[in-house]
Amino acid sequence: MENVSAVTSFILIEYIEMEDLKYLYFIVFILLYILILCLNLLLIGVIYFEKSLHEPMYIFVCNLAVNGMYGSSILIPSFLGQLLSRSHEISLGLCLAQIYCLHTYAIAEFSVLAVMGYDRFIAICHPLHYHIVMSPQKVIGLIALSWMYSFIAFGSYFILTAKLTFCSRIIPKVYCANFLLVRLSCFDTSVHSIVGLIAIVFLAVPQFLMVMFSYTQILRVCLLASRDSRVKALQTCTPHLLAFVNYSIGCFFEIIQSRFNMSHFPYGFRMFMSLYFLIFPPLLNPTIYGISVQNIRVRILKICTAKK
Repeated sequence: MENVSAVTSFILIEYIEMEDLKYLYFIVFILLYILILCLNLLLIGVIYFEKSLHEPMYIFVCNLAVNGMYGSSILIPSFLGQLLSRSHEISLGLCLAQIYCLHTYAIAEFSVLAVMGYDRFIAICHPLHYHIVMSPQKVIGLIALSWMYSFIAFGSYFILTAKLTFCSRIIPKVYCANFLLVRLSCFDTSVHSIVGLIAIVFLAVPQFLMVMFSYTQILRVCLLASRDSRVKALQTCTPHLLAFVNYSIGCFFEIIQSRFNMSHFPYGFRMFMSLYFLIFPPLLNPTIYGISVQNIRVRILKICTAKK
């Protein structure tokens, strides 16, 4: 194994099937990117400038929007560049950077959604203590924890990937993914695969359990509450539940596609599964909160009517 020539760049072969319609894809995805940025910046701007929205729930929504722009900005500019490239080649350094950023986006999204679930639990189950429990210091701490957990926790596992030597160049995807890159290593990676599965459990399961616990308690309280209280609880929880389910579907697609052979599925379906968690949450989250949350919707309508 000492004579192995290490690979320093990779080819993202999924772009090859997009060659005939690459300009159409380019237009569609640049419009999607602009729309994602506009929707999320509008949401952040409304929350920032409206002092009445300076509440924990809306600050967490803001954080979700920031992470959505982070995730889409990692993927789409690179995606657009690869569409116009002839070789569809990416260097090892850029591939590793893309893996780190995309995975930290994914973990941060789950972490923020978990914190938002906890926020709804306190608001509905302990309304009299809400402003004491969700103090400004606590909110800042939870936001910092959401981001630090993703960057540090994944970074600890990512070191194993960064130390590998690679002998194959073909990545069957439109972006670099950790598990696919590990499979290209010159050496046996069964240990990395096991550690990867354990990492998925520790990086995603705690957040999932937090959301499940929060809504179990919310459901218990709602069953004992009046009809009006149940309706109010449903209204305040629906946007978060939609965002959580939407993102969970995207993560499920990504895990399935990374771990199993999907070559027998149509190309369009593989692309849809591959890009779902990076396109739809950043696109739909600001839409969900902008339409479903009355305080946000009213202020967005004021901005739109004022411009007319």
